[in-house]
Amino acid sequence: MKKNIAIVAGGDSSEHIISIGSAKQINEVLDKEKYNIYTVIIKETKWTVNGDSFKDVIVDRNDFSFSLNNQNIKFDCALIIIHGTPGEDGKLQGYFDTIKIPYTTSNTLASALTFNKIFSKNYLKSFDIPLAKFVSLKKGATIDADQIISITGLPCFVKPNCGGSSFGISKVKEKEKLREAIDIAFKEDNEILIEEFLDGSELTCGLVKTNKGDIIFPPTEIVSKNEFFDYEAKYTEGIAEEITPARISNELTKDIQNLSSQIYDIFQLNGIIRVDYIFTKNKLYFMEVNTVPGMTAASLVPQQIEAANLNVKDILTLVIEDSIERHISS
Repeated sequence: MKKNIAIVAGGDSSEHIISIGSAKQINEVLDKEKYNIYTVIIKETKWTVNGDSFKDVIVDRNDFSFSLNNQNIKFDCALIIIHGTPGEDGKLQGYFDTIKIPYTTSNTLASALTFNKIFSKNYLKSFDIPLAKFVSLKKGATIDADQIISITGLPCFVKPNCGGSSFGISKVKEKEKLREAIDIAFKEDNEILIEEFLDGSELTCGLVKTNKGDIIFPPTEIVSKNEFFDYEAKYTEGIAEEITPARISNELTKDIQNLSSQIYDIFQLNGIIRVDYIFTKNKLYFMEVNTVPGMTAASLVPQQIEAANLNVKDILTLVIEDSIERHISS
C-alpha cells in the first residue's frame, strides 16, 4: 500500500515563496509509484492541502489529517520544506512529535539551536571550530558603533539572527552606514548579528545521514558578482557562479566534508542539511548550518546531489523511509 506523504511548505517568514518553489520541485521528483503525495501549505493559522485533483482543503490541526469525499486521510510522514519559522526553528517539529507523525528534519532542540545563529556559534566555540568575530544586539538595545567596530572591524556584515535567503543582510563598509543596516536587519528579526567580514572563498557542503549510511555531497564554490551572495545573487541567473564540485584541492574537499560531518554529529542532526563556510587564512570558518536547505531547481543541494552522480528522488526516498523507521523504533 502506498504511503501518504505531506510536503509541508510555506511558513511565516520572508522565505515563504522560496519554500513553495522547493515544494513544487520536490512534488515533481518524488516517487509517485511508492507514495501518494500531497502538498500542505502553512501560513500562520491557515493550513490547507492540495492534491492532483483538489485544492485548498482545510487541514485538521488536531491530528494533521483532512477529509475528502467523506474519507479521512492521515499522513505517514511529513516532508518539511519550510525555510524559516515554523519549519526550521523547531516549532513544527514539536507539533509533529506531540501527535506522533514522522518528519524528515532534525528534532525540535537541534532545529531551534541551529536556526539561531548566535546560539549555534556559541555552542560550537567549545569544539574549537573557527568562527568569525561577532556581536549580537537585541531590538531596543543601545548601539555603540565604535564598540561594535572595535570587535568586528570594517567591512562587517549585519544580519538577522534567525533567517535565511539573505533577507535583511547588509555589508557595511563605513561606520556611518551601520545604523541603517541595523534597522534593515531588525525588520526581519528582534535579535541581530554583526559579524566580521572574512575575505576568502565561499564554500558550502550538503550531506545526509541515515541508518543506511552517510552521504556527503561534493562541496560547492560560490562566486558572486554582487558584494556578497545576497538574495539577487541566489535567485537571479547569471549573478553568481555556483561551481560544483568546487575548484579546490582534494585535501580541502575532504576537510570540508569531514568538518560538515562533525558538525552534523555535534548538533545531532537528521535529514538533509547544508553547512556554509568561508575559507581564508588556510582555515574553514563556519558561517551557518541550514537544516531545511532549498530544493528548487536553482538550489545548491540538488546541484551537489547531481554532481555526486545521485538523483534527488532516491535521496528523498531514503530520507522519508529513514524518518519512518526512526519513528517506529523510538
